[in-house]
Amino acid sequence: MTMQAPATPHQGPSTPGELLTVPQVMARLQLGRSAVYNLLRTRQLASITLGRARRIPAHALTDFIRTRLDQEAA
Repeated sequence: MTMQAPATPHQGPSTPGELLTVPQVMARLQLGRSAVYNLLRTRQLASITLGRARRIPAHALTDFIRTRLDQEAA
């Protein structure tokens, strides 16, 4: 008999090691698919590739937002 850890529902802000999908980033930034892929292509938003899947570390999204806020404030 195998024991499984209880599933914890996703709540609140992202955990530091969490990997987000493009649709999740689209929802969080309220941007379209092309805009998110443009950010990835221009390396304004960091990502990793796992096979054919593109994943964005949660900390990369936080860093991107912080950078954009700093640019707006300057």
